[in-house]
This record gives sequence, C-alpha cells and structure tokens, in this order.
Amino acid sequence: MRRTAVLGFALLALVAGSAGARVQAAPVPVTSFVFAGHGYGHGIGMSQYGALGYAQHGYTYAQILAHYFPGTTLGSAPATTLRVLLAEGKKSLTVSSTAPFTVVDGAGASHSLAAGAYAFGTTFALRAVPPFESSGTSAPLTGPLTFSPGSAPLALAGKAYRGRLRAILAPNKTLEAVDVVSLEGYLYGVVPSEMPYIWAPDALEAQAVASRSYALATRKQTGDFDVYGDVRSQAYGGIAAEHFETTAAVDKTRRQVVLYNGKVATTFFFSTSGGRTAAIQDAWPKSAPVPYLVSVPDPYDTLSPWHNWGPVLVDGAKLRKALKLAGPVADLTVTPGVGGRAASVVVTDTLGDAVTVPADTIRALFGLRSTWFTAGMLSLGASETPVAYGSTVDLSGVVRGVTSPVLQERPSGGTWQPAGAVGADPGGAFLLTETPEASTDYRLVAGKVVGPLLHVGVAPLVTIEALPGSAGVSGTVQPLLTGATVGLQQQVGTAWTTLATATVDDSGTFQALYPLQAGALYRARVAPGQGFAVGVTEPMSAP
Repeated sequence: MRRTAVLGFALLALVAGSAGARVQAAPVPVTSFVFAGHGYGHGIGMSQYGALGYAQHGYTYAQILAHYFPGTTLGSAPATTLRVLLAEGKKSLTVSSTAPFTVVDGAGASHSLAAGAYAFGTTFALRAVPPFESSGTSAPLTGPLTFSPGSAPLALAGKAYRGRLRAILAPNKTLEAVDVVSLEGYLYGVVPSEMPYIWAPDALEAQAVASRSYALATRKQTGDFDVYGDVRSQAYGGIAAEHFETTAAVDKTRRQVVLYNGKVATTFFFSTSGGRTAAIQDAWPKSAPVPYLVSVPDPYDTLSPWHNWGPVLVDGAKLRKALKLAGPVADLTVTPGVGGRAASVVVTDTLGDAVTVPADTIRALFGLRSTWFTAGMLSLGASETPVAYGSTVDLSGVVRGVTSPVLQERPSGGTWQPAGAVGADPGGAFLLTETPEASTDYRLVAGKVVGPLLHVGVAPLVTIEALPGSAGVSGTVQPLLTGATVGLQQQVGTAWTTLATATVDDSGTFQALYPLQAGALYRARVAPGQGFAVGVTEPMSAP
C-alpha cells in the first residue's frame, strides 16, 4: 500500500478498500471438473443395447452370445432350484395368499393356513392381518418357517412370487425371506427386470441365456440363499414383472447356458458399451484375465441414449470431501487403461499431496455412467478480494477439456453477461485482468458447462487526514456514495472501537469530529451496501 506523507495536521492519505484486502491471502480458486464419456455400466460381457442392435440386424441369440463371449458354446444345464434372498434385516414379515396354503416349521410340523395375510416377528408367532378374519396370534413356532402355496401363489409384503417362501432368523436376530423357486421360474421375473420386454425376441432370448448362465455361475450354494433378489446378483421382480414376451424367451431357451471348456460361463452383461466392450482386467484391474471376457467391437450400440454421455460437473469441494483430502483440490488427471477406459484418477490438492483413486470408485462416487471417461477442468481464482474501487483484479485459472470457454460476469444487482473469451496456454492456464465497478460474481462457461461462482468484492476507496488541532478527521469516498455513513475508529488493544460517525456529502467528502489523542491509531470505516464491500483505511497515527 502506498503511503503519502502530509505536512502539518494532514498526516496520511490512505486507500481503504484495498488496504484491508492487502493483508488477506488470495482466495482459494473455485474449481469444477467436467466428466464426459461413453457407455453405461461396467462394460464387461454383453452390451444389452448392442444385443438389441444385433437382433434388429438379423442375428440370432446364439450368434449374439457367441460375439460377446468369444470361444464359448451353448449347452444344457440340469433342472435347478434357486434360493433367492428377497428381504433381510427385517423385524417382521408378512406372507399372504388368496388361497389356502401351508407352513412347515423348523420341527417338521405342518400347519394349514386359511387364505389371508399373516404377520410374524422373530418368535415366528403368526398373526392374521386385517381385513382378513383374525383368529388371534398363534403360539411361537420353531423356525425356520417354510410356506408352500396352494392353488394361488404366495406373496411377501403384498408382492407375489413363484415357489415357496422361507423365513429365517439370521445370526443378527433379524428376519430374512428367501424364495425357493425353479431356475426357469426365477428367470420369468428376471429377464423383464433386466431388459425391456418390448425389445426384439432374439435380444430377449440372449438375455434369458445370459441371465440363466450368470445365475448358475455365481450362485453361492452355501448358507441360507444362493443369489440376491436385486442387482447384487440380478434384478428379480417376481410375478408382477412377468410379461408374455420375456416368458416366451425363457421358454424357448429352456435350460440353455453358455459354456466354456465344459463349465458354465460367468456371463456378465450391462446396458451400453459406447462402441466397444471391455476386457475384465481392464475394467477391474484386480481381476485375472478370462478368455471369453475380452474386448470386442459393438457397432450397433449407438441405439443407446448413453452411447455418449456428459457433461457431468463435479464440484471440487464435493470431490475433496468424498476423498477426505487435507487441502482443496488443485488438479485431477485421468490415467488411461487399455481400450480407452480410465484405469485410475490422480487427484492433487493445494498442499501438493496426491491420491490415486480407481476409476470405478470415481464412477460410483459421482454417478458416472461408466469408466470410459475423460475429465476436463474449470478453475477460477482472484489475486485478492476485496479490491479497492478503481483497482484492477487479476483472474487466473485453468480451462482444460472444454470447448470455447468464456468468462461471464454479474455485477451486484445485475444479470450474467459476457466478459470476454478465455485465451489459455497449451496447458490450459490463463490470466485475465478486470476492473469491476462494484462487487461482481464471475464464472467460466463452455457450451452447456457452467463453472462455479467466484465472488470478487469491491470496497470504496477511502482517504483520511487529521483536521487542524486534531479535532477529528476528514476524508473522501469514491465512488460517490452520498449519504453513506463513515465511522471513525480507534484501536484499543486488538479491537477497533467506533468513536464518531459522519455522512458522505454530495461531493464525496466527510468530516468526523472527535478529539484525537497523540500517538493513538485511528482509521475510517465505511459499509455502504449498494453492491460494495466494507472499506477501511490503514491505521493513522494521530499527531
């Protein structure tokens, strides 16, 4: 800050707004990262939209499966019963049917139940649920309970399923419900939950074989259940999900599975490849290579609305919180893997610390469609804030991976308007000099991508000098802020105490009368509002 010596009683002429700002550190830049990419899902195995495309081009389900799982053949699997986990961690369950049904308890005793709904807790004491007639609550039964249907299917919490329902007391003393159902009956509720039933028949048939194979290849075969009833295994909607078209696809491919070297293949599938599927070790680096889970071209995947996706904006502060970084995020770079998909992401904070994060983790954290992505960057910071009226402020930052970025500004009380194009160096760095006339918001915009807001405060430019006889101070305020209140303050210890006030007149000057003590420190402070930050002068020593 420049100081001007004044003879006699005119001790100092001081710049207020920037005086306060000069002692502040430059603010941390506001940063967002822009993700864009291709495909939806993990990318391994069969692309469902790609399968639809192949079916529409005349390929059979056998040809579709052979393309996505090269080196495999179709074979037959024996009739199988699956145990599907429908509910877990429950304090109570309700089983019902519109026809009489039975329950066998853990001691082997069979109990006949009238049509209706029966609720029970961890003691397995059945209670008829209204509007059905209540016969009271039964004595506690020995678990587990196995419910078998009569002439109508059983329902759990009002949702009907094929097969029998088992209620089990888990080790944590909560209830689990398991559907014991034939593999084909299970698939009736899986295929329409995993692929739209209106799709081409050969796509549905490919899905049926892939779902059948995946269920057999990944079932646990130990414990109380074989597969989950949700996307941890495959989505399973029960009878309500069934459609004629998908049931026909299951029936046409009955017991058919994908085999590799005589064993059922793990037939991963997903929504959209983006044009090429991924090898398992490329999508999941810790996985060992699998001969039939390799990258293959997927030319008809363009049907998918997620063939290309983005931009997805991720705020730097949100990224810092998710990764528990010590400092604000300074940069992010994508480490590519084989086939174009990201292998990992390196995130660096302002302290210089870097952390490497698997690409799949980034995808999960921020809801990205796939790991086939690139990342751009919009970062904007100011050299200091607030700045004094009439002063310039340097806006610096980085723009990377975006097209035609521009700077926009919004003066206090105004609307967003262009402030000029951003010319960056090859590394994306840029420097712009602005002269805001009032407190102003700035942001970077590139097409549909809008970066975070940076606020630059502008404080009035204030000068003071001592009046003759140390009777107080006089000064000026720029811009003209007629009627603004100026406070004369004295430093007492580490605090500033207001001694007198004055009003800015039509010429932009003021006088604050108060007897000054020789050697004491004084300053003027103005908080005018009207789109301006608080302005203060540097301390003035009274004569």
